[in-house]
Amino acid sequence: MEEPGFWDVPERAQEQMKELGSLKEDRDVYKKLVTEKEDMETLIEMGYEENDASVIPEIEEMLEGFKRDFDAIRIKTLLSGEYDRCNAIVKLNAGAGGTEAMDWCSMLYRMYTRWAERKGFSVEELDFLEGDEAGVKSVTFQVNGENAYGYLKSEKGVHRLVRISPFNANGKRQTSFVSCDVMPDIEDDIDIEVRDEDIRVDTYRSSGAGGQHINKTSSAIRITHFETGIVVTCQNERSQHMNKDKAMQMLKAKLYLLRQQEQEEKLSGIRGEVTDIAWGNQIRSYVMQPYTMVKDHRTNAERGQVDAVMDGDIDSFINAYLKWIALKK
Repeated sequence: MEEPGFWDVPERAQEQMKELGSLKEDRDVYKKLVTEKEDMETLIEMGYEENDASVIPEIEEMLEGFKRDFDAIRIKTLLSGEYDRCNAIVKLNAGAGGTEAMDWCSMLYRMYTRWAERKGFSVEELDFLEGDEAGVKSVTFQVNGENAYGYLKSEKGVHRLVRISPFNANGKRQTSFVSCDVMPDIEDDIDIEVRDEDIRVDTYRSSGAGGQHINKTSSAIRITHFETGIVVTCQNERSQHMNKDKAMQMLKAKLYLLRQQEQEEKLSGIRGEVTDIAWGNQIRSYVMQPYTMVKDHRTNAERGQVDAVMDGDIDSFINAYLKWIALKK
């Protein structure tokens, strides 16, 4: 920072400042872990010397805190992917289940925004289509924060809800599905060519209940890529031009991830993920009746506190996924 010309390119300087802040944070966590370990060892020695069993609960409490901090920084070391440090763009689509699925979509949207708040991340809504009677048909939002994509890539797939539906007059149990797509917000120019003849660009008016979702001009943008069928939308920016730039950036990121997946499948000879938003393709199930449990079908991680999970406490599932992926490599 003291070198001449450090601030000549403000964007680069800001990136380096952000990296410095992250490194300092990691160092501080490490120092805290060392101190906690030494304090526990001191308490254990005192307990033995004085034959005092009353220190055990305090040691157990300290150990739980130590394990949480240790696990968090250990997980961070698993985020070594090319774009793990990027912001994340998340799209939720209601699938099978009608109004119940749209309500489930809005519940997941809240879950991810609450998770982002816990992390100190910010959320920016890019596209929003409300449900016919309740909930959300689809929503695209960006989560801004260090390693946001690295964490949220674990959420890509179909999420299944089982509960007694408030929209069912007979009070029957109902199963609903929502798909979650996650891509990195890649700001650098990606080596992906998108020709004008390969896409269709549609403009439309922003939709929603009002406020930030309403726009009196047709500035919202939808881009359809013919070959892959990928559709991206953006209606949040201030102008049609800005919406188009953001949508094109999202399309290139999607095409890049698709190319990466095809290369990995070619090398390993595996079949790609099934993308139908319906029974049998879920990555995680959220059961509210007749019992309460959230279970990830890839890692077998599970929790009984559904309310806590829906309030954004999903780190245990994210951490289990990152460990699972690391073991597969």
